Amino acid sequence: MRRVVKLMEDWMFTNQAGKRRPVDLPHTWNAADGQDGGNDYYRGTCIYEKKFSVPEFQDEECVYLQFHGVNASARVILNEEEVCTHDNGYSTFRADVTKILRTENVLRVEVDNSINERVYPQKADFTFYGGIYRDVELLIVARDHFDLDYYGGPGIQVKTDVQDKKGILHIKTYTNVKSLAEKKMQVMVKLLDAEGNLVKAAEGCDITLEVENAHLWNGIKDPYLYTLQAALFCEGDVIDTIGCKCGIRTFHIDPDKGFFLNGESYPLRGVSRHQDWKGIGNAISYEQMEQDMELIREVGANTIRLAHYQHNQYFYDLCDQYGMIVWAEIPYISAHMPGGRENTFFQMKELIVQNFNHPCIVTWGISNEITISGKHKNDMLDNHHALQKLCKELDSTRPTTLACYAMCSPFHPVTKISDIVAWNLYLGWYVPGLFLNDLFMKFYHWKYPKRCLGYSEYGAEGMPNLHSAKPRRGDHTEEYQAKYHEYMLECFERHPFLWSTYVWNMFDFAADARNQGGEPGMNHKGLVTFDRRIKKDSFYIYKAWWSDEPFVHLCGKRYEYRAENVTDVTVYSNQNEVSLYNNGKLVETKTGTHAFHFKVTLEAENHLEVKAGTLRDLAVIYKTDKPRPEYKVKKGKSQNWV
Repeated sequence: MRRVVKLMEDWMFTNQAGKRRPVDLPHTWNAADGQDGGNDYYRGTCIYEKKFSVPEFQDEECVYLQFHGVNASARVILNEEEVCTHDNGYSTFRADVTKILRTENVLRVEVDNSINERVYPQKADFTFYGGIYRDVELLIVARDHFDLDYYGGPGIQVKTDVQDKKGILHIKTYTNVKSLAEKKMQVMVKLLDAEGNLVKAAEGCDITLEVENAHLWNGIKDPYLYTLQAALFCEGDVIDTIGCKCGIRTFHIDPDKGFFLNGESYPLRGVSRHQDWKGIGNAISYEQMEQDMELIREVGANTIRLAHYQHNQYFYDLCDQYGMIVWAEIPYISAHMPGGRENTFFQMKELIVQNFNHPCIVTWGISNEITISGKHKNDMLDNHHALQKLCKELDSTRPTTLACYAMCSPFHPVTKISDIVAWNLYLGWYVPGLFLNDLFMKFYHWKYPKRCLGYSEYGAEGMPNLHSAKPRRGDHTEEYQAKYHEYMLECFERHPFLWSTYVWNMFDFAADARNQGGEPGMNHKGLVTFDRRIKKDSFYIYKAWWSDEPFVHLCGKRYEYRAENVTDVTVYSNQNEVSLYNNGKLVETKTGTHAFHFKVTLEAENHLEVKAGTLRDLAVIYKTDKPRPEYKVKKGKSQNWV
């Protein structure tokens, strides 16, 4: 039966200067220089080496090397023999090394994230960390087994449908056996419910199972998962098994009414996520992925755009488990490279094949902001048509989408290639005028009433240490960021035809080319800081709109010293009535929804308390003679990174 041997410890890392040191995986060499600004982090080749003893396996078994994430290109050498190369920094790849193994083995992986014209991404507003930053394993399987050689896929594929209350599952399994009948082999598939009870079973590599009164996977409301198990038999004995979680669901998107899940309106309102952490880069742990998910769940989002590349399988599993609707995409971003066409097809094949079975995923993203560069327009358009065709060949069940650059005209031909479309718009941040968001939505829906429109990115920089009594665009204050998001949430409510909206971003992330907000190397548009320790005030306006968990939040706690005589105090809550007190005296009781704004005459020391039923929150602020200079941004403006 299948067995996994982890190869995570005791590697020897050689950097660009030839210096060697021991490391454990996951690892990146850009955890520091990829986050400090200057756009000068090392991009080139570094080497990982590991010695390991041959695992126990039988003559009728084989051994694969399995990598889950090496950025960006890898050349794998075992016992001085090249076993594979791979040009995708975000996906799983494998190599059969059975015949190369010795009693004692030397594994060498040459990892390259250098600048080139053939492997995406090369130009984007995030750091391209180099390293072996996900798990490496030896996978031991029977010589006759479920397929392991097709674009890193799992060897099983399931499509679901619902007819009345009946769940329909179309299941295909793939093996490395040319003729099962000649070898007296057969495949048996079982469907188990969430408690592990058998629901249905059938024999064959291409079967259909029908489930009466199917329990549907219903987003964050009820993310019910069945389990599929497939077994390969030889003369009655099981020689290989695989499995996956399975969610039975249907969805469709209406240009006037937005997203529908299982026949019911289900507006997609959520966040985008980059995978990196402060001081760690992309070499994060499973526990850190779980922390990300808990914060996303706390804010109340029901959808995640997993930008701008294939994320860890474990995170897609978490999305299945917690009912998050997912936009999954490849890093075909910012600039079309004629020499990278094949790489876009390769990365799309790996994305779809490896992630087909996740019920959370509802759309495949073809590209992001590809019109930033105007070069090679005809070749770019042709490449998009080819990717659209490829996606439909690989998966006829999900629509494709596109994230358009803010300056990309709605009339641009690239915007009409994918099934649905969305825009990255920062109206009210990079350009003045929050009201322009309303105008854009109304105009596009009027001009293209049959096209499904979404907001794939929107946001504003906000730093917890920057504050203003009169927040304005470009000041990077926590107050303006919150003001911006208050407007955007109300704006989306006015335009219910949007099929999805995604805050950019859930977390601050590294973009080494940036120098804004007084902290170079960072994009500060997150609702949560890079280290995941501070939930900015803007986090709570979303929680007020999206979450059912009762809470009340007093904004401005970090704006501790204020020079104004009368200050603005904002409260976010999902309760309908809140009362604000200062030094024990009632300031005012307000009724409403989501955001409550108060005027408070400041005393020398102000102990603020907000109450909503049994809920309460506290803050202390002080009156000063002059504004604190440390609250004002020292460097940078609101300009984009390009």
